[in-house]
Order: sequence, then structure tokens, then C-alpha cells
Amino acid sequence: MSTQILMPALSPTMEEGKLAKWHVKEGDAIKAGDILAEIETDKATMEFESIDEGRIGKLLVPEGAEAVKVNTPIAVLLGEGESVGAAAAASSDIPSAMKAIREALAPAPIPAPPKPPAAKELDQKPVPAAPKPAPVPAAPAAQAAAPSERNGKRIFASPLARRIAQMSGVDLAALQGSGPRGRIVKADVEAVKSGAVTPAVRPKPAETHAPVEAAHVSAPSLIAPLPDAKLFYKEGDYEVLPHDSMRRTIARRLTSAKSLIPHYYLTIDCDIGALMETRARLNARAPKEGPGTYKLSVNDFVLKAAAEALMQHPDVNSSWTDSALLRHKHADIGVAVDLNPGLITPIIFHAESKGLVAISNEMKSLAERAKAKKLKPQEYEGGSFSISNLGMLGVRDFTAVINPPQSAILAVGAGEERAVARGGQLVAATVMTVTMSCDHRVIDGATGARFLRIFKTFVEEPASMLL
Repeated sequence: MSTQILMPALSPTMEEGKLAKWHVKEGDAIKAGDILAEIETDKATMEFESIDEGRIGKLLVPEGAEAVKVNTPIAVLLGEGESVGAAAAASSDIPSAMKAIREALAPAPIPAPPKPPAAKELDQKPVPAAPKPAPVPAAPAAQAAAPSERNGKRIFASPLARRIAQMSGVDLAALQGSGPRGRIVKADVEAVKSGAVTPAVRPKPAETHAPVEAAHVSAPSLIAPLPDAKLFYKEGDYEVLPHDSMRRTIARRLTSAKSLIPHYYLTIDCDIGALMETRARLNARAPKEGPGTYKLSVNDFVLKAAAEALMQHPDVNSSWTDSALLRHKHADIGVAVDLNPGLITPIIFHAESKGLVAISNEMKSLAERAKAKKLKPQEYEGGSFSISNLGMLGVRDFTAVINPPQSAILAVGAGEERAVARGGQLVAATVMTVTMSCDHRVIDGATGARFLRIFKTFVEEPASMLL
């Protein structure tokens, strides 16, 4: 029996991706573990492995296709003894099957009201009572809902688990996955089939609508949408550059963040003269070659100072949910990396427990793999705090947009010589301006100010991070 290979969800937030490259062609024999394709998400390019064996009957999505939705059939896998004709028949059934599902779930049309009688008839006959409109059909039962959602959220399951569940009549929405990040795998479905595991009973939602998650839902627009920019320019005077998946994701997430997170900003100046001297001494003593080689940057000191400050002010190291605040136990700090174009924020996990050299070397490795689009999802998802540094580009100060589900981000400007007053006299000092964007639902103004004060202490006296 031929089966469909579906576009995989390679991360919990993935909704669509680009099929960057096929590693197989029609007629190829494959086995479990073979690389089928390279899938480009908004953050990285990842290899997609086969979980079945058989022969590729038909490739449904061409190489280079963008915005391919998760769970869309991308190829047909032939079973033993099947011909290519079976693959063509299976692929031709896909659009008609989807159309049948849409028609089955669509509510019946409401009949048009009866035509009113002519004026002449009104003089001769009494006006009949208006007929009652036909009742609107109720929404389909819960079991008719798409199997890829649980209480309004997508269910993550491997293609093989979905196929076995569909053939066996197992409701994926009632299962708890044992795979990475709760993903439902083949063993979970087979355990239910054999009776070894009883499916979890889905609790009845307290409300009739799905819960709203601030990081993924756009706020209702109170103004008219902006007109298409093309209306203002003469055709031929500009070049059209289609959006890639990364740019669309950046636009969607940051628009959502600015619409739904109540940002406010705190700015402070830090004298980094002592930091620069300490950095120069340590770099001068670093081995010139070998495994112990390192070269510390100002950003390494900033990251370490932020980690220590987060441990002293855990109220800042928190995330918002509708029911409670999540106070994180470790300083998992994301650092914005320029991909030109685009950006990504790989994370230094447990930064409070790492030294400057470990932070520096790990950050260099993450940045190199980020630019090559080789990061794994667990290396850039989550985190409790972020840092965006534009000082190396000469920017003096700026504000950054919070990266949900975090509640704060630190915008770091360039260190530059400025005239400062000391003891009644003007002297030159190397000063760095930092601005923290805060989520006011989580961080009160005084709380953010206390965090910045201790951060400033660590930056201006690096040795204090050892206390």
C-alpha cells in the first residue's frame, strides 16, 4: 500500500518551510534513516530522514518550493510490489480528499428569505407571518475536528505515528507523546493499540474559545491597513525581492510582540574603562595557539554581567503566562547574531555557571553555525533574557524589541570616549550606553532599575563578578 510522506514539523513553532533540496529521486529505494531532503525553516536548514522503507513513487513538491505547510504531502512512498501508477493515483486523490473534508466540515447554507409579495397582492390578501429562518447547523462534533490540533494547539507527531493512528482509529489528541518535546511517535500509538496504555482523557475546556497566547496572536487592528507600497512608486524604478520564510517569521513575531507586550525602556551609562583594561590584560596572556586559545570581547563581559545580575534579581529572569509567572532558575541568555539579511538569537544556557573563556568560545561556535544555518532548534528556542549589541557598528544607543516568551532584552551601544565630571573636573572616560526593554506585565519600573544598577556595578568593576 502506498503512503504519503508529509512535510515534517522540525520544531514546535514551525508552521511552514522551504523544501530546499531533494536527496532522492523517483524510483529510488530507501530505508529508515536515509536522508530524503533538506528542509529550510525560518532559522536553520535541517535534514529530513525517512522513517519507513520502500521506493519513491512520486515527488509531489518540487525542489526549492517555499511556504510548504506542515503536514502537506510532499512525496509518495510505494509499498512492496506497487507500481508508479499507484503513486500517481495516490497523489491525485490528495486534492479531492482535502476538498471532501472541507465540504464535510462546512456548515449548510442558510436558505434565502422568501420573496415579499407584490404591492397589488398586499391589497387583496392579509400579510402572512414571516417564516422562521432555518436553524443554523451546529458546529461539527469534537471528534470531527482536524486531528492535528488539541484545544486549539497543534499536535506534534511523526508522519508514521499519524498514519498508524489514522488506520487504527486512535485519536492523537488524547495521547501524550514520549518523543523529543512531547512529540508523538510510533511507540505511543502502538501502546494504545495493544491496550498497554490508556489514552489520557481530554479535559473539557472552561471556555468555548481557545486560550490566547500573547506570543503567537496578533492584536486586533484599530486602524485601516497600510496601502501597498507599490501604489506610490513607478513600476520599473524598484526591484521586487520576495519574502523568504525567515523574513516573514521576523515580521510576524515582532509585530505580535510590539502589539501585545507593553514595552517600556530604561537607559543607563556604564564606564567601561576598567573592563577594557581587564580585557586587554587577559587577551595578552591568552595562548596564541592550541585548545586553550581565546580572545575575549566586550560582549562576553556584558553577557556574564547580565547572567550574574539575573541571579540576584530573579524577577527579571521571568516569563509571562495567563495563569502565572514562570521564574527561571538559570540565566539562559540569547545573543542576537546578524545573518545579513535576517537575524537569529542562539542561547548560552546556564551562563551564570560559565567563565568568560567558556562563554566566549561557545558564542563563537554558535555564531559560526548560525551563519551557516546549522543550528538545532534547541539551541535558539526559549531562553530567559536576550542581548542585542550594535556597538561594533558604531551605534551609540537604541531600543530593541522583546523576543517572546522572554520579558526583557538589553540593547548595547558602542563604547566611546566622553567628557564626564569627576571631583568637580571634566575628564575623559570610555562610556557605554545600554537600554533595557521591559515587559511591564512582569517587570515593574523599580525592579528593572535595580537590575540595571547591579549590572552596571559588574560591568564597571569586573572583579566584583567573582564575589
